[in-house]
Amino acid sequence: MTVTDHDTIPEIALDWVQSGARVALATVVQTWGSAPRQPGAQLAICDDGTMMGSVSGGCVEGAVVFEAMEALQDGKPRLLTYGVADETAFEVGLACGGTIRILVEPIGPDAPALHPDMLADLVTARAARRPVALLTDLDSFTRHLVGPDAPGLTDRFRADRSGSDEAGQMITIHNPPLRLVIVGAVHIAQALVPMARLAGYDPVVVDPRDAFASDARFPGVTISRDWPDEALDAIGLDARTAVVTLTHDSKLDDPAIIAALRSEVFYLGCLGSTRTHAKRLERLRDAGLDDRDVARIHAPVGLNIGARTPSEIAVSTLAQITLALRGAK
Repeated sequence: MTVTDHDTIPEIALDWVQSGARVALATVVQTWGSAPRQPGAQLAICDDGTMMGSVSGGCVEGAVVFEAMEALQDGKPRLLTYGVADETAFEVGLACGGTIRILVEPIGPDAPALHPDMLADLVTARAARRPVALLTDLDSFTRHLVGPDAPGLTDRFRADRSGSDEAGQMITIHNPPLRLVIVGAVHIAQALVPMARLAGYDPVVVDPRDAFASDARFPGVTISRDWPDEALDAIGLDARTAVVTLTHDSKLDDPAIIAALRSEVFYLGCLGSTRTHAKRLERLRDAGLDDRDVARIHAPVGLNIGARTPSEIAVSTLAQITLALRGAK
């Protein structure tokens, strides 16, 4: 699974619990000012002192671990607040001028702890790429899982926006990991893959040409050598997936484009000049796609930053993907 804002913290915490350890989970509830981590960021703490994840980029982790150990002793969740104005600010290291509120929950069978079965249900949903939110009442610490159709949560899921609400509950959004499907194992793809990983995407390269789609050219990368439409069908396109076509060969690009346009991908970008794209649109319309369909295509691919080299084109492409994901809706 890709490293996302939540990393793989729920999975790690569940694995520790199932191995017999006592575990606490810390989640950023709210931030003000220049706090280094956003709501929803998580830290898992094991009873042997091992920790994974981050709630502050290192500023308050020591203090949070101490509180987590206390929570493992008494079985009670607690809300913690650290800020530059606090007398503990220097001690815990939050000298960035922000304030951060953190929920620390022991995981255990007895309320008000987070029940292992609920954590397991959350992990199951994540493994199935099913969007889910964990709602936690910050007074009673009652919890339940809901989907993106729950009242008032559609925009939060779309924006990956966790945090507390006016009703006094913590909403922790767990969207499926982001994926980037790159059709065409070309030089641009070699630059785009590591950039995409750094930005939190699971990259998949699709190219039936063995000379291009080799492990030597893409070490450690998931490669599909099926025909693009078959590959995309096997991958399973959804609203957390971006697709980029780079082959310059209509026999390869067009099947992938048609498959992407018939799905819910949030971004589709296609390499090629304005003239090339005009010819592409003609072919797509002949294939039965209408103006509304083809208007979803970003072509020529990438933001217009004057990119010329493969690496620069990769930068412009990832920037445009980010804009499509995070920009104004």
